Parts: sequence; C-alpha cells; structure tokens
Amino acid sequence: MKELETGLLKQLAEAEGDILEDIALIESLEYSKKLSTEIKEKVEIAIETEKNINEASEAYRPAASRGALVFFLMSELYKIHSFYKYSLDSFVIVVKRAIDLVQERDRKAKEAAKKAAAGDDDAEGEEEGDGDAEEKKEEEAPEEEV
Repeated sequence: MKELETGLLKQLAEAEGDILEDIALIESLEYSKKLSTEIKEKVEIAIETEKNINEASEAYRPAASRGALVFFLMSELYKIHSFYKYSLDSFVIVVKRAIDLVQERDRKAKEAAKKAAAGDDDAEGEEEGDGDAEEKKEEEAPEEEV
C-alpha cells in the first residue's frame, strides 16, 4: 500500500499538462482505489475475527487460570511429602497394586469364611497360615521405588 501511495505521488509530481488525459495515472488511481477498498474490507473482517477470538478466549480464561494453579500446586507438592515427587503414573501403579492386594485378601477371607461355615476346620487353619506367610513376605520385601 505504501508503495502504491509513493508511486501515485511520484506520477502526480511528474505529470505534465492535463492530468485527466494521463491514462497511466488514471489507471494507477483506479487500481489504488480498488486495492484500498479490498484492504479496508479485509481489515473489517480481521477486526470482527479478532473480536470473536477474544470472546472465545475469555470463555476459556477461568479454565486456563485453574489449570495454571493446579500445575504450580502440583510442582510444589513434593515439599509436603516425598511421595509426591513421583509421577502420576507411578502413583496410579502404587494405588492399583494396593487395591489388588486388598481385593486378594478379601477374596481369601471370603473363601475361608465359606469353608468355615461349611464346617471345614482344617481349611480355616490353612488360610490363617497363608495370610501370615503373605504378610511376612510383604514385610521382608524391600519397597519398590517408582
């Protein structure tokens, strides 16, 4: 646009005689006017698009603010307890393992209760012994670092 303006001013300054008879100057003026109109329309569209983008961005601002807060809180959790210095995946693995262990103990306890209800005293003694052995294994096993 700046180049067109400079070119027009140069042509006007160099024009000799009647400027209405200079065809190149008139064509240049018409082209500049057409280009100026197109640019004006595109600027209006850009302004409207910018408004829409800003409105959409504002709708997400609370979520972005909360996300940033959670991020910075999570990055400081290790100061509360060393457990928090591990990744979320590691945490999930530990929790799932704990759930599996509890479910296994519950399942064995239910089986022992069923056998005891059926009158099988030997089964009850075996189950109690198995549970003690399992607890000893867990106590002896070193803790896994994830």
